[in-house]
Amino acid sequence: MAYARRRTLLAGAALGGAALLTGCSEDSGPERAEHSSAAERLRKRSARDSTTLLARYDATLAAHPALESRLRPLRSEVARHAEAFGDDRTSPSPGGASDGPPRDAGAPASGPSPHGDRPSGPPVPEDERAARSALADAERRLADVRTKALLAAPPELARLLASVAAAGAVHAYLLAERAG
Repeated sequence: MAYARRRTLLAGAALGGAALLTGCSEDSGPERAEHSSAAERLRKRSARDSTTLLARYDATLAAHPALESRLRPLRSEVARHAEAFGDDRTSPSPGGASDGPPRDAGAPASGPSPHGDRPSGPPVPEDERAARSALADAERRLADVRTKALLAAPPELARLLASVAAAGAVHAYLLAERAG
């Protein structure tokens, strides 16, 4: 009987030690995942997408200055999103937003802006309502992209993506609202 208890005790200790070692190694797992090359690529792509969206806000503000009071708070949030993803190219004022990102975060299908003062910027519809609608579409598409990216993101980055996607959905709603 004593032999069986010793064997059970030794097996339990071995399993406990293995569980303890596994627990310790798992603690560094999420930390490693947050800094993996895939997570860094996702973070950089998300920063570029926010910077692209920021350029769309800047182009819309340049084409439609009357929308300033409505767009400025949303633009500021988008700039903070780019900073949260680690993009240091953002600025609080129009003009310093982007070096021409490689991905288009929701360019509208409209033609070039009749306000040819931003040849490298995204096209902006001539009508203010259409311009707001184009921004709303860009926000909505980017929120969808970020929501889909959640599946592959490590925990901390997934939380950030979820938060920014939710903010983008709210921005889309606010932009689509009728001006009152």
